[in-house]
Amino acid sequence: MKIKNFVISVLILGLISSMALSPNLYAQEKEQQAKVIIPKEVKTVLEEGQPTREARLDIPFTISKHLYLPAQQNLHNIFIFNIKNADLGYAAITPAEGAAEKEGEEISAFQAASDQLQARAHLFLQFKNLDTDFSKEVYVPINFQVDSASYDPEKEETYTTGYPLPSGKYLLSMAITSEDMQKIGTQYFEFSTPDPASFTEEMGTTPVFFAKDIKRIAAPETTTEIHKDFFTYSVLQVLPNLEKVFKAGDNLDIFFFIFGTQLNESNQADLMLNYEIFQGEDTQIKYADQKYSSPFISQPLPIKKTVVITTTTEDGKKEEKKESSDLEPGSYTLKITIKDNLSGKTLEINIDFEMK
Repeated sequence: MKIKNFVISVLILGLISSMALSPNLYAQEKEQQAKVIIPKEVKTVLEEGQPTREARLDIPFTISKHLYLPAQQNLHNIFIFNIKNADLGYAAITPAEGAAEKEGEEISAFQAASDQLQARAHLFLQFKNLDTDFSKEVYVPINFQVDSASYDPEKEETYTTGYPLPSGKYLLSMAITSEDMQKIGTQYFEFSTPDPASFTEEMGTTPVFFAKDIKRIAAPETTTEIHKDFFTYSVLQVLPNLEKVFKAGDNLDIFFFIFGTQLNESNQADLMLNYEIFQGEDTQIKYADQKYSSPFISQPLPIKKTVVITTTTEDGKKEEKKESSDLEPGSYTLKITIKDNLSGKTLEINIDFEMK
């Protein structure tokens, strides 16, 4: 992980202040939404499938995961979905598109086109709150390029997009269409997010996930984008480990936010977290307690256990030596125990993962 514990200072100093932008994060889209509406032919298909949640498979795709993180007055929802390359319609770049010039040296349109494939399509999102009359429509252009030499039409890629919404229970109707909108694929996904203000008697968390990499970006995105593999959150670019599979030498890099924590006069939390790895009922690794002054948690945990080796010397004395070793392949559980020292509230979370 490139920034590890430094992410905490980024979150405290940069992220919280930038979250103040969240209600206006898509201000440019507000004006656009008055003009850009889901086209009638796409909206008709979306709404026809809503009662039964029956997908249309002109362009097959699946919505595999929903994450959310706090944003001022809203929660930033992240949707992870999967599409096979062939279904996204990659094709050779035309000579006109491939023509380019670099440092005064003209690159032939033929050469540029022969090296790259491009997918152009449209993503439409319709959010409907299932308990109120709130609804929102979002349009996201799709434009990806890949090297033709590494292109695998059968490979299923992971994509993400995100949007801030008030807490509640929603139906997401998602459509991916070809550039000419002759092919329309749809999926339906129900999700819910809690009201952060409701955590008065107990604590709760956003979905806890593992991160492969976290980078800081120059500024928050001001329009809704689609990304391959990673997602953005304020000033962070996050590559999640969705499979929760690790190998020797990896860290468990966890990322989440704790709701319902109490803050002191300096607007800081006083949290104590304990981490422990189990296999079945047996403890494999027990980490030292960690203190946090922010409800944002980003913590790398080395997957190394301490083994005590006992040997007997020639004169019959027993000697003990501690060595670290990797976990054996298999299934494990990370147990996180959270204590708020200011309020006395506690919370326990268990996350399964696998070692290969």
